[in-house]
Amino acid sequence: MTTSGVKGGGASLKFKVGLVQMSMSADPDANLAKAVTRIKEVARQGANLICLPELFRTLYIGQREDHALFDLAEAVPGPTTETLGKVARELGVVLIASLFERRAAGLYHNTAAVIDADGKVKGIYRKMHIPDDPAYYEKFYFTPGDLGFRAFDTKVGPIGALVCWDQWYPEAARLTALQGANILLYPTAIGWHPVEKQQYGAQQLDAWTTIQRSHAIANGCWVAAVNRVGFEQLSGEGAGIEFWGHSFVCDPFGVIVAEAAEDEALVLADVDVARIEEVRRNWPFLRDRRTDAYGGIEHRFLTD
Repeated sequence: MTTSGVKGGGASLKFKVGLVQMSMSADPDANLAKAVTRIKEVARQGANLICLPELFRTLYIGQREDHALFDLAEAVPGPTTETLGKVARELGVVLIASLFERRAAGLYHNTAAVIDADGKVKGIYRKMHIPDDPAYYEKFYFTPGDLGFRAFDTKVGPIGALVCWDQWYPEAARLTALQGANILLYPTAIGWHPVEKQQYGAQQLDAWTTIQRSHAIANGCWVAAVNRVGFEQLSGEGAGIEFWGHSFVCDPFGVIVAEAAEDEALVLADVDVARIEEVRRNWPFLRDRRTDAYGGIEHRFLTD
């Protein structure tokens, strides 16, 4: 596999991952056009695998419960994946796009589409963990995913796509990594409640970064998280959310190799799959797992 900047094969595979950290407007078509422009920009800088933020086509709908916002959903595959598929084929890149999926009347998911470099949808991942917190009322909109945790075989090798709230669950990262994913990508929409930022903001951001770095360390794989930025307030209602950005890529030992601040940015990082072998040989967490002793992990809580 030597085309489009992807070098080597097997454990020696190298590629460049690009994250599009961007702000959104109330115009879905404008957001899509902006995403396409950014994709082309980061591809020109050498990215072979490009990921967009969570639900990038719209403002973040979870800020309130509103039946009218279901009209923003679309089929997946559908019009957006068709547009992005053409771009992926033109550029020879792999794309991950998080979309508001209309599966059927009254049935919706928060879905990440994996589009391979030939422009075809390689598969989809439906967000498994759905939050329900102030200004993050996603349970109103999204049915929990029913496809499980998956690795997708793409032009840049096997990759895992998870979505935002999935970031906090080690089980999700583990099960995806165990299917051979060399890199876990997390399209994200997370930020500060304005009244909390001064007291808790630094702690919240640190926790978000730390938990994802821990997934890289525990599983010996690359991790990339791409967040949106900007202050969003749906129709001028509510307190709004200040999305904190800080998209980053870390290596299989949790070392951050590329990171953005709180403004729009393109984040690029070189991914060397050989680093996985190096880390896992010296820190053999997968070898030492007690797979015979984990009965009970499927329970909500264990008591005496």
